[in-house]
Amino acid sequence: MSFITLAVADVARSRAFYVDGLGWHPLFEADEVLMLPVAERVILSLWSVAGFAAEIGEAPASGIAPITLSHNLATEAEVDAVLAEAERLGARVSQAARREWGGYSGYFADPDGFRWEIAVNPGDTGAFVLPPRR
Repeated sequence: MSFITLAVADVARSRAFYVDGLGWHPLFEADEVLMLPVAERVILSLWSVAGFAAEIGEAPASGIAPITLSHNLATEAEVDAVLAEAERLGARVSQAARREWGGYSGYFADPDGFRWEIAVNPGDTGAFVLPPRR
């Protein structure tokens, strides 16, 4: 996977949340699009709804998207800190909890309602997605 593209109602509002709030660094910016590197060789591309529709030929669906974007961390304290920061920025947050599958995770919704899972994922799966510790 190289790009994850989301249609957003207001690119400037998304920039305020992700760049000004969470401190992410854009790789590319224009009026209709904001591109943020989110992993090695993976970009989160936030397009205006109009630009998105023009590119793919139809308007995006509305309502709660049946997808989550996940960000895995090494410790429960890191999960809690990210969720607290998202809440400080005005995101709707569901607090983290220990899960039946052995992990610890919580969720927040960005300004357009896209759900982010912030998690500690134990075992081989967690080790696969986290960068090596230095």
